[in-house]
Amino acid sequence: MQTEAAPAALDLARRVDAIYRAESRRILATLIRQLGDFDVAEEAMHEAFVAAVEQWPAEGVPDNPRAWLITAGRFKAIDRLRRRSKHEVPLDDALEDKLESLADPSQPDEGGGIEDDRLRLVFTCCHPALAPEAQVALTLREVCGLTTEEIARAYLLPAPTIAQRIVRAKAKIRDARIPYEVPEPRELPERLQSVLRVIYLVFNEGYLASSTAEAIRADLCAEGIRLGHLVMELLPHPDVMGLVALMHLHESRLATRTSPSGDLVTLEDQDRSRWDRPRIDRALKLVEGALSSGSPGPYAVQAGIAALHAQSPSWDATDWPQIVALYDVLTGMDPSPVVALNRAVALAMRDGPAAGLKEIDAILARGELADYHLAHAARADLCRRLGRAAEARAAYRQALAFVRQPAERRFLEGRLAALG
Repeated sequence: MQTEAAPAALDLARRVDAIYRAESRRILATLIRQLGDFDVAEEAMHEAFVAAVEQWPAEGVPDNPRAWLITAGRFKAIDRLRRRSKHEVPLDDALEDKLESLADPSQPDEGGGIEDDRLRLVFTCCHPALAPEAQVALTLREVCGLTTEEIARAYLLPAPTIAQRIVRAKAKIRDARIPYEVPEPRELPERLQSVLRVIYLVFNEGYLASSTAEAIRADLCAEGIRLGHLVMELLPHPDVMGLVALMHLHESRLATRTSPSGDLVTLEDQDRSRWDRPRIDRALKLVEGALSSGSPGPYAVQAGIAALHAQSPSWDATDWPQIVALYDVLTGMDPSPVVALNRAVALAMRDGPAAGLKEIDAILARGELADYHLAHAARADLCRRLGRAAEARAAYRQALAFVRQPAERRFLEGRLAALG
């Protein structure tokens, strides 16, 4: 009997773990809307999963696990808040009324006009009362479940700095009573860039995971695209169209980005016959619409660059002059060192490795991207192409000093080993 029970318990544990990975961020978003507090909602969600582990072996897994967990979390939070009020701070009338309403199972859950709590939460986290850097960090942590360390790597910042931003942002939302809602149409434009930045960072974390053993997290790619489409339904702005197109163009190459053993494959070496052509064709229509709008933004320009890669039959046949021209436009919109690095790589393909290397050396000489492994990796690759093996080896070693992702590390180690 004990041997039969053990596999059943293991199977249930795996089922609960799968539900947590698939549903926890949606559950948390709904609980935040219902309870109005990030920390209370997070405690409630974890208590709900504990209750599931305790009750489901006897009761069975419910037909709708997400709804069960939301209900269980809500009642756990209500009980805890009422217990806390007896020993610490009494509940004010407004909160007491809210708890009464939440505790009444006959009351419908009024979610508002758009049936997606995660999108509401994105806009709440990107409220203009919050500093822009706090908006993105909070959304990545609370909406998408990225760890503080993953966010820090995306920002090239220390993890404690990101943690402080998240704590301050939560306090601001609580103290300023920032509403949990999608803003009115007239308010959307001022909130748009923060929301788009968040969505693209989510997608990028899936496209090349910062710390997991697997290089690709398809769930985060899909979540970024899903949120992008929701925003596009709200506001068919050229830059929203551009971002959605950009994500689809990148996703069209997912099957060729890694080898069967999980190693990274560069764009130059990917099997283009395996790219998702129907997805590319749909994305190209969005790119055309975004670029012909008369007011394309940075994501539309990036989508234009990705479209040129997607339409090229090979790496050597790529329209590098046009890509450099688009990077020049993008630099005027977003003069960041990462954009400058990408432009330098494109310049190397147009004018030769020496031209690109000169640009990268200038970026590094200014102290920009000194800790960014891709800058050193790009420099190493251009030195390799120029036959400057000693410099290439030194640059690869510098890149390895900063790289975190296991698949990227293996790729750089392979390039270094090939130089002897």
